[in-house]
Amino acid sequence: MMSRLTLIICAAILVFQIGGCAGQPQLAQTSLCHGAACNADPYIIGPGDVLHIAVWKNTNLDRVVTVRPDGDISFPLLNDIHVVGMTPDKLRISIKSKLAKFMVVPEVSVVVQEVHSFVVSVLGEVKKPGRYEFQSDVTVLDVLAKAGGLTDFAKESSIVILRENGGTRERLPFDYDTATAAKGRDSLLQVRPGDIVVVP
Repeated sequence: MMSRLTLIICAAILVFQIGGCAGQPQLAQTSLCHGAACNADPYIIGPGDVLHIAVWKNTNLDRVVTVRPDGDISFPLLNDIHVVGMTPDKLRISIKSKLAKFMVVPEVSVVVQEVHSFVVSVLGEVKKPGRYEFQSDVTVLDVLAKAGGLTDFAKESSIVILRENGGTRERLPFDYDTATAAKGRDSLLQVRPGDIVVVP
């Protein structure tokens, strides 16, 4: 027969294993995404972005192209294609459809090789006002840090983000004090390409 100590050890191991298994789904739900990052939209191509477009088994059509200020790219057989506002996947489908006139079932890939269209402007009471280029999703706090931080005269509770949305301009208030607090939800506010951060 097992001793009392052995029984206690076995019971402890069993409880630990059950607890570990029960805890796994909860850990899986606790991901590293926060706020808007959990529902990140697909990347939208913009002016200045560098795209690598490849057509399978047709290296003559492989191209690395830069999106022009007018929003177009030039591509063999298809001439100019308007790509600004499209996702890479939508552009892939569009090119594939257009190339189908010239070849049987073309397979196309579109890769954003360099991001240059994610530009945010910062105006007002920051140490280094200007236009800043980013390579990935950033928050308002990230942008303010890039601009050198606030000056001593900044009105921290009156910061505004100006955003174009469907032809209208939105004004999104941003409270710096709340954002920098331990549980400041405003710190999760993501900027978008073309946003203007105004610090009065």
